[in-house]
Amino acid sequence: MKFLSFLLAVFAVAPLVRAEEVTPNSQILTYLERNLESVTPKMGWKATTPAEHEAWRGPFREKLTELLGEWPEAVTPDVRWDADEVFETEAFTRRKVYVRTEADYWAPAYYYTPKGVTGKRPAVICFHGHSGILPYIREGSDEQKAKGEKHHLDYAPYFAEHGYAVLAVVQRGWNETAHKKPHSCERLSRAGFLVNKTPIGMRVWDAMRLTDFLLAQPEVDGDRIASAGLSGGGTTSLFFSALDERVKASLVAGYFCTFEDSIYSIHHCICNTVPGIMNWGEMSDVAALIAPRPALMISGTEDTIFPIEATRKAYGELEKTYGVLGVSGNLDSDFFEGVHEWSNAKTLPFLKEHFGE
Repeated sequence: MKFLSFLLAVFAVAPLVRAEEVTPNSQILTYLERNLESVTPKMGWKATTPAEHEAWRGPFREKLTELLGEWPEAVTPDVRWDADEVFETEAFTRRKVYVRTEADYWAPAYYYTPKGVTGKRPAVICFHGHSGILPYIREGSDEQKAKGEKHHLDYAPYFAEHGYAVLAVVQRGWNETAHKKPHSCERLSRAGFLVNKTPIGMRVWDAMRLTDFLLAQPEVDGDRIASAGLSGGGTTSLFFSALDERVKASLVAGYFCTFEDSIYSIHHCICNTVPGIMNWGEMSDVAALIAPRPALMISGTEDTIFPIEATRKAYGELEKTYGVLGVSGNLDSDFFEGVHEWSNAKTLPFLKEHFGE
């Protein structure tokens, strides 16, 4: 009787629809596109005053932290320098370092200290994309080096040559950290999702612990630390900057867009996925957590996986945030004629403006 009552109740509120009144859809793409019609972010940024922004910021930051998965327990800071990995140029010294970020994980990174610079100087923590670390530090095969040169991937040594201390991170799942070559983003994502972790969350955690390392270096000015990244590195740079206020300036390239028009609608590596995030906010909402700190959004007008029109739309939303906070001058864009690549057209002027010489 209980089951019969249940059926009667269901049909009372959801009457049967005649088959001839419906055009059957068996296309998953059509289903996914229509599904967006019912997705409305519950915590999207709508502030009209600085006080409203601050009231929104705390709860949304907490929700984003939750969405990025379970966070590890903090470990005692520990550092191992690789004595065999020292590289010298006229402009900088580069050393390989391993920083313990979890009980059973050490994040590899390349630390650049510029020559001819005295006293404390600003630092940039750099994240590579899906080409791996090598073309980003001017190394690897001839093909990798050519790709790095063509798409200006060498922003880590570039910043070091211009006087910044630089930490170029080997992102979790890539190069020596990978389970299978060239990378293991799928393996990292699949296993992580099953235990309530995400690749972005794990990489942001590493970035936070590597910032601890930077702050311990005598030549680094802890009040002038920037984050920079392209593509998958732009992903990390955005989320890291949103969650760690020790980042005083953020450079995000080849990533800032809308989730709807990029990660949801175009084929991307699974490591870009944060389960459930579109139910709570868009990418411009994540970026709004950076405000009022300076941010530079870099994007090629011919980037096919982060469409420029959607990027402009997201940037327009972010401009509202900086406008409400009265710091419109802290937000800038470099929408250059190019593909999915880095641009240095505005990077040094941006850093100079906000960090000084």
